[in-house]
Amino acid sequence: MPETSNKLTRFWQELKRRKVFGVVTTYAAAAYIIIEVTNNLAIPLHLPDWFASLEFIILLIGLPVVIILSWIFDFTPKGIKKTESVEESEIKEVTGKTAKRRLRPSYVLNAVLIIAVIVLAYPKIFKQDRLEKLRSSGERISVAVMPFRNMTNDTTWNIWQTGIQSIFGNYLSNSPEELKVRQAETVNDLIQGEKLTNYASITPSIASKISQKLDADILIYGSIKQAGPKLRLDAQLIDSRTQETLRAFEIDGPAEEKSIFQIIDSLKLMVKNFLIVSKLTEEIPSGLRITGSISDSPEALRYFMYGSKAFTSRDYSSARDWYLKALSIDSNLITAAVYSAVSYANQGMYEEGEKWCNRAYEKIEVVPLNQKLLIKWLHASYFETPYEEIKYVKQILELDDQRSLPYYILGVKYNELQQYDKAIPEFKKALKLHEKWGLKPVWAYYYEQFGFAYHETAQYRKEKNLYKKGEQDFPDNDLIIRRQAILSLSQGDEKGAKRYIDKYISVRKEYSASEATIATNLAFVYEESNLPDKAEKYYREALVSEPEDPYRLNALAWFLIDKDRNVKEGLELIDKALKISPDDYLIIDTKGWGLFKQGKNKEALELLEKAWALKPVYDHEVYLHLEAAKKEAAGQKKN
Repeated sequence: MPETSNKLTRFWQELKRRKVFGVVTTYAAAAYIIIEVTNNLAIPLHLPDWFASLEFIILLIGLPVVIILSWIFDFTPKGIKKTESVEESEIKEVTGKTAKRRLRPSYVLNAVLIIAVIVLAYPKIFKQDRLEKLRSSGERISVAVMPFRNMTNDTTWNIWQTGIQSIFGNYLSNSPEELKVRQAETVNDLIQGEKLTNYASITPSIASKISQKLDADILIYGSIKQAGPKLRLDAQLIDSRTQETLRAFEIDGPAEEKSIFQIIDSLKLMVKNFLIVSKLTEEIPSGLRITGSISDSPEALRYFMYGSKAFTSRDYSSARDWYLKALSIDSNLITAAVYSAVSYANQGMYEEGEKWCNRAYEKIEVVPLNQKLLIKWLHASYFETPYEEIKYVKQILELDDQRSLPYYILGVKYNELQQYDKAIPEFKKALKLHEKWGLKPVWAYYYEQFGFAYHETAQYRKEKNLYKKGEQDFPDNDLIIRRQAILSLSQGDEKGAKRYIDKYISVRKEYSASEATIATNLAFVYEESNLPDKAEKYYREALVSEPEDPYRLNALAWFLIDKDRNVKEGLELIDKALKISPDDYLIIDTKGWGLFKQGKNKEALELLEKAWALKPVYDHEVYLHLEAAKKEAAGQKKN
């Protein structure tokens, strides 16, 4: 037994003398660095999935080879030499020919490798701390989901790039207490701002840049790959600030569209559990867990994506056609009904819009929270007041405060309520986000509505500077030019006003606007500028051009009545308009307001109540007229 122990001791000492442990450590460090570098370059270089496995096998096979070579050979200052035997080493020690200890290249190499390993391993070891820090901060983790890049070379999978992104976003939004999910449309707007030719060109650095613009803590960066009959989805959770991968997931399945939802559901569940911690999910009663996709039909989802593209381009008619196709396949695709209702409202087709609004509202209990709030806002816009709209929009912003459209809607609603001091900060937030992203707003209405709020609060210098920025984003836009004309007239700059008015007329004619339409808009410019004589002149010119048009009759009648210029003539004109369009709530409101001005309170109240009942959506001006008539009637009763 002592002899065996002695042999083991001598073998151990021989291993140390031949520096086998040092060589193995150096080899392991070098192998780790090679693996890490390969992992970081795999996506940019489009390396196949089997490359990592092959690399690992080769490095593993190389280990025993290195051990054997380190036993036989040694690195010396004079080059690689066969390792001396124990006897030769002992003779040198006796004769005093042992070389002095000096700095050897191997020491330098080992030091470099150790430093490199520490640099690469540190984020891996401590990356959980980043997520734990976010979790323990008390703030919700903000997440940006990138489009899943189609790496299959098969364009039929392109639609799933944004399809999977949308599914992930909706699913993660069901955890508003833990996660704040940036909306897909905002992410994709910023991607377009990078001028990429396709989503496959999105690199981790570009994704990180976009996520940082959205103040997202973590980005989800995924891809779609195919190998024969097998489809693979992978998703990486990346720290937006450091670009370090916190966790990577992948799942395989059949390369068939009918099977992709099962793959997506499995992958998104893995991602969500990692982000939120499984314990939180387990605490939710099973009956309340929402794990389904926005649609179970690949074909319906494809049509929905086509419709969404048309909607963002403001081609509302085409958008509705795609949405109808999607809904004909999957009647539970509620988001398509929501966007259809919005598109009808944007075109003033409220009756049709109400049908889609009600259809969406019927399914409100089965949709994710972000869509639930969207439906509630839509329902409020059709059937309630701006106060309810404001409440729901604010709740939408609690889920994701990096969206400009909700801020814009808040500003518009405050303008509608004549609460301009509240509107201004919301418009500022909307434009500040676009400035941060380096993108212009979707519509010129951002500047037009913001400028109106500035004008009503007499902040003319800020209004002027705002329009300068608006001109850069929307050159030759009639809305901005019209507001500039109003501002110039309000400040007494007649020369500047003439320049803007001439430009406005030119732009409107370029888009084939009628003479009556142009005249009506010029009347509005002068009315807003407190120049009633010129305003009346243009209202009359518009009516001469289209004498049987109820809108032209109502425009002049309203002006004469509301400005107390000629209430009697205004009522005569409105009676003509009512013969042509007897159920138009605006025309009825104008007559009711005219009778109120004449002191005919009973008749006025009846008409104003009728106008209120006929209105398709909330109208604050009609509300104010009705309240004034009610107040007057109540006062008369007391007397």
